[in-house]
Amino acid sequence: MSVMTAARSTTPADRPQLGLRERKKIKTREAIRAATYALVERQGYDATTIEQIADRAEVSPSTVFRYFPTKEDIVLTDEWDPVILAELRTRPADEPWPASLRYVMHRAVQLGMNEDPEVSRLRTRLMVDVPAVRSRMMESMSSTGRMLCQAIGERTGRDPDGLEVRVYAMSLIGGLMETSMYWAENGHREDFEDLLDRTLDVLENGLPAENR
Repeated sequence: MSVMTAARSTTPADRPQLGLRERKKIKTREAIRAATYALVERQGYDATTIEQIADRAEVSPSTVFRYFPTKEDIVLTDEWDPVILAELRTRPADEPWPASLRYVMHRAVQLGMNEDPEVSRLRTRLMVDVPAVRSRMMESMSSTGRMLCQAIGERTGRDPDGLEVRVYAMSLIGGLMETSMYWAENGHREDFEDLLDRTLDVLENGLPAENR
């Protein structure tokens, strides 16, 4: 879930060991990301070129494009969606859907932001400051939304293509994006997990009667 998770490729210990080829791919992706983050921090997003990223990551520009279609994708893409979906599928069958969702959302934050807070702050700051990054994020929301629709359908027995499920899923994804931007716009001063709970409270209960 790119909205809130840091772009890491760590494989949880309880997952099957990856083959050499897949490990090499992950290593290359991580090298490209690390190079991008370092360059952006030093000289800014717009001044950072694919050629510079490739040189720092010790790969060719064509390799960068093979892994990431655009520079914005380097900043935004992560591998956590399948992990989060798997987490959701392991929740107890009798657990209320809002409780399952809250658990999984907090798990996503812990997997991403808490493990690499500086990258998370950089990514959310770029979402606010760079229109191209924000636009690409909005485009990528549709794929995450489809994944969430499928998860909701499996969990609740509803049609994943039904209007209500689609509205709920995209409301959640949009809410998470706004939460990330709010966090960055306010200097990352507040605890993101607290903001996440406020977001989920609004989705579950509606707009509070009193202003915070």
